[in-house]
Amino acid sequence: MAWIFLLIAGASEVIGITGLNLILRNKNVLSFLVLLVGMVSSFGFLSFAMQSLPMGTAYAIWTGIGTVGSGLVGILFFEESKHWLRIVFMAMVISAAIGLKLIH
Repeated sequence: MAWIFLLIAGASEVIGITGLNLILRNKNVLSFLVLLVGMVSSFGFLSFAMQSLPMGTAYAIWTGIGTVGSGLVGILFFEESKHWLRIVFMAMVISAAIGLKLIH
């Protein structure tokens, strides 16, 4: 169950960061609500996951999901760079997260 909580925490982190980007583009109540709900749920689910998973593993995977997820959201919805090296480095982050899962 801890891994599911960690995945939810990472997805919530992406939602929160998307809310932050929305605030920078258009300050409205919905943008602030997306940020708040995303961040609160992200930290809540991360704390649930850390009850069973080592802190280093949980934090590394949580930040990896947030990093790659936010990068993909930026590419898909906010016209950020699609440079091939950016994709390669995102793949490296995913590879590192898989490696941490395999040795846990």
